[in-house]
Amino acid sequence: MHTPVLLNEILKYLNPRPNQNFVDATVGDGGHARAILENIAPNGKLIAVDRDVDSVVRAKSNLKEFENRVLFVNDSFGNILKIVEEGGFNRIKGILFDFGMSTNQLENSGRGFSFQRDEVLDMRYDIKTQVTAEDVLNNYSEAELVRIFKEFGEEPKALKTAAAIIKARGEKRIKTTGELVRIIEKIIKRRGKIHPATKIFQALRIEVNQELMEIERALVDVPKVLPNGGRAAFISFHSLEDRLIKNWAKDLSRKNVIKILNKKPLTASAEELKINPKSRSAKLRVIEKI
Repeated sequence: MHTPVLLNEILKYLNPRPNQNFVDATVGDGGHARAILENIAPNGKLIAVDRDVDSVVRAKSNLKEFENRVLFVNDSFGNILKIVEEGGFNRIKGILFDFGMSTNQLENSGRGFSFQRDEVLDMRYDIKTQVTAEDVLNNYSEAELVRIFKEFGEEPKALKTAAAIIKARGEKRIKTTGELVRIIEKIIKRRGKIHPATKIFQALRIEVNQELMEIERALVDVPKVLPNGGRAAFISFHSLEDRLIKNWAKDLSRKNVIKILNKKPLTASAEELKINPKSRSAKLRVIEKI
């Protein structure tokens, strides 16, 4: 079972109580959802959302004992307002967004999310999405590749990496993660524990799934979905996501639409890091609608 990050902090700040209704906008394998459902029993309901249909299937299986209190939705959290309106739930008390990938997606999806496996270059959360990572690598111009590597990967060697990709694809189409990793390793050298391909893979995944745009779409609607006193929690795993949440929250706080419940993002305790080292980069920000 996937270990949900910052679970104690989520339960403390979202404070789910019997018979309240919640949204888990990124249900994944259902770890956070399970804890929320246990706390909102006997009649509280949850909308469980995920773009990845495989995640929805796993969550349904993992949460089957709660099925009469869960509405599963295979959609992007960017459509949060439509999802809640169509779900017919009255008064949503809280929303959770966890922008991390599940271990299952990395290790078992076969879609090329991990540079540690040689798989097809897909990287789509939703297989109905038109563009794959292979399309991006083989069809984008050098300037476009440089932009996404810089903007979404914050990769210092964006220019050299893009040039190497253009050269390699001129000889033959780049189709697998293994082929891409070999190109990257010639340009970017390993520093400590961080694999040379980390930032490039992150940039490709963000571009393919339009992740930051989806977050921006959701943020517009969060205040519309929450009643006064309702809360939203955001777990981010890299600076781009965290910056988006921080700036949005500051802006709405100045306008007295929300209040920020933790001025600095919460991070995993030493105890949690021992059990789940993957929680190291997780940052949690929580807001309350005024």
